[in-house]
Amino acid sequence: MTVRTLAVVVHGDRPIAAELAERLGDLAARRGIEVVAVEDEIPTVGDVVVAIGGDGTVLRAARTALGAGLPLLGINAGRKGFLADIEPDRLEDAVDALASGSWIESPRMTIEAVVNDREPVTGINDVVIEKVLSQRLISIEVSLDGERFITYHADGLILATPTGSTAYNLSAGGPLVAPEVEALVLSPVAPHSLFSKSLVLHPETEILCTVVQDRTAGVSVDGYDLGTVGPGDQIRIRRGRGTIRFIEISGRSFGARVKEKFHLGEDLRFYGSS
Repeated sequence: MTVRTLAVVVHGDRPIAAELAERLGDLAARRGIEVVAVEDEIPTVGDVVVAIGGDGTVLRAARTALGAGLPLLGINAGRKGFLADIEPDRLEDAVDALASGSWIESPRMTIEAVVNDREPVTGINDVVIEKVLSQRLISIEVSLDGERFITYHADGLILATPTGSTAYNLSAGGPLVAPEVEALVLSPVAPHSLFSKSLVLHPETEILCTVVQDRTAGVSVDGYDLGTVGPGDQIRIRRGRGTIRFIEISGRSFGARVKEKFHLGEDLRFYGSS
């Protein structure tokens, strides 16, 4: 693929992101590539969407790329930056790869939420249902493909894609899942139940969450607030209809990325070893 224009989404409040965007513009111009800032959600021009920032910026750019049907490259200007493939010191290598078309694409599944009978909302990371009042648990009855599973009494529930397994799901004790795997991950947040384990589900599973008891809950997709739900309200979660195409240039494996982002050294020892 010949790249002529990059549609760039930049973290607006991070000086390093602005510096990287300026460097990107200079490097791209030398190779005959135009850089255009994305001001609306869907770029009017562009062959590739580039996100410069942390994971939040990459998520915002991913929605842009998904809507435009374009591949996405993340350049890390944040802390962990798990969704970004390129670190600042590899920026020139990344521009060379874009100019020559020598990259691979990693297609990632999305997730979709329908609150009652409203319009579906698509996310890249997760759907979160969580308590509104800090001192009160919520009760969510969960059905899987039309079969009642259990009722969770917890601070919340996270339904994540493999891409989103490194976000809130991980903080809640859920598993890390390689992004190329197709699955849906259900993880309770601080459950007050005998069963507290995460579930890794088939990607075509339809998950129906019904609010029970007199507790309201908030619903969000990738951090976008969808409002509150009350007793009897339902949230239907399933695989999203679109696929987000992440560009990979670094060549790092999932294991290598986990080691790097979580600073895992080679000297980890078994419990009980001397």
